[in-house]
Amino acid sequence: MRSKPATIKEIAQLLKISISTVSRALHDHPSIGLTTRQKVKKLASELNYEPNQTAIFLQQGRTLTIGVILPELSEAFFSSAISAIEDCAYKRNYTVLLAQSHDDEQKEKQLVEKMKNHRVDGLLVSVSKNTSSYQHFENLRQYDIPIVFFDRIPAMQNIHYVACNMEIGTIDAVSYLLKKGHRSIGMINGPATLSASGERKEGYIKAMIKNRLKFDPSLIVSCDLTETSTQAALDELLASKRKPTAIVTFNDYVALFAIKHATNLKLKINEDLEFVSYANLPLINYMESIPAASVEQFPYLQGQKAADILLDLLAQKHQGVTEQTAYYKIIIESQLVENSSMTGFKSK
Repeated sequence: MRSKPATIKEIAQLLKISISTVSRALHDHPSIGLTTRQKVKKLASELNYEPNQTAIFLQQGRTLTIGVILPELSEAFFSSAISAIEDCAYKRNYTVLLAQSHDDEQKEKQLVEKMKNHRVDGLLVSVSKNTSSYQHFENLRQYDIPIVFFDRIPAMQNIHYVACNMEIGTIDAVSYLLKKGHRSIGMINGPATLSASGERKEGYIKAMIKNRLKFDPSLIVSCDLTETSTQAALDELLASKRKPTAIVTFNDYVALFAIKHATNLKLKINEDLEFVSYANLPLINYMESIPAASVEQFPYLQGQKAADILLDLLAQKHQGVTEQTAYYKIIIESQLVENSSMTGFKSK
């Protein structure tokens, strides 16, 4: 019994014909007679011959593979986005090659290089929170590998991206807390390297101006999204002169860390201190104390739109359209979702 499928070369040797004749016969080329074609196909079947898909794809100038680089697959947000990406890819006969940067800039750079070496047709990327230089993405332009960014968007010119409107989401979150009677509202923001952090800050400031309140920069504290850094940020806010009665956190994970720490400090959640977060992830349903509201960012929709854009770009490229005249810049509107079973804040 054969341990592996036969090659075109072996078929050619057994039939004493050229490799090119075997290849043409397998592809029903009209220059090869019917008898020869039948002999080649019969022997190929007997020897379990399988076409070398890699060679075929490279000959066609594509591999029908897209790469995805994201910070953490374990986060429910990115898991949802990946589900959408895989659904879209499957419908259009593409395979997804997945990698995690774990928020490490060097690893992200290495992954981009590896994706290039694996000859992916295109890339979908959500950048690391610690990435400060984007040259590794710029370098892909010379290889004609299109990239579509989603959720975490780098500060680059002429890029395709899909993101959620964090500025409007923050205005809604702050306005929601103001309507509930809060006048001192803090924010535990994310790293300055993330554009989403800047958008949240702008939204916070605009919400204050909109409601004719003075902006106090001491009420916005950044963290690196870890539990330790979140605890330090909360301590800083609680020690400020204008001790906040409500806090907007960068995402649900930061809210989880902050609520846990506040509980340990003997504060009553959503009474002494109320929280609003972003992402509206399933994990909040398993928290003992949950945020009063969360800004829905629609991760599945983000992943779906990003994948559709990339696959459309690849279809255009395969059809010979190479000149990029416009860039996709898709902004998805966020939605503030109020959580049930909340004990309302009572202004004093």
